[in-house]
Amino acid sequence: MTMINTTIAGKELLWFNNTLVAIQVSSADGEDGICVIEHRQPYGDSAPLHVHRNEDEVFHILEGRIRFVVDGRQRIAGAGETVLAPKGLPHTYKVESPEGAHTLTITRGSDFETMVRKASRPAERAELPQAAVPTPEMIEMLTRLCAENGIDIVGPPME
Repeated sequence: MTMINTTIAGKELLWFNNTLVAIQVSSADGEDGICVIEHRQPYGDSAPLHVHRNEDEVFHILEGRIRFVVDGRQRIAGAGETVLAPKGLPHTYKVESPEGAHTLTITRGSDFETMVRKASRPAERAELPQAAVPTPEMIEMLTRLCAENGIDIVGPPME
């Protein structure tokens, strides 16, 4: 069996659902608990509507176009733009650009990072994983891991 290098510039690569992620800065790296996660997302990728109980979620778009809904308000953001989803407010997004999106997600605290790590698997290559429709078991696991880490799923992904 061939071992596949799963790091880029020393960063661990993970497959989180249908996305490729790299933990660029772990919440354990600094005293303030800042976490920066780099995401590569395919066209149509959408998170379930969710609420972070303990941390704001900041999205910075490096490439692509994403439709966000934060507290019922829609906004389309593109490369160079930043969107804030304050803790306590329901939010979701959907990648609208055909080429997908490349983003940074910034949080303070370990909740989001811990959930991502527990819900992911090591990436076999520095590419998006084979797309898969989530099974009921996968949805249940993600819902449980989110709840254990201060995130409540309150609705489905965007259509």
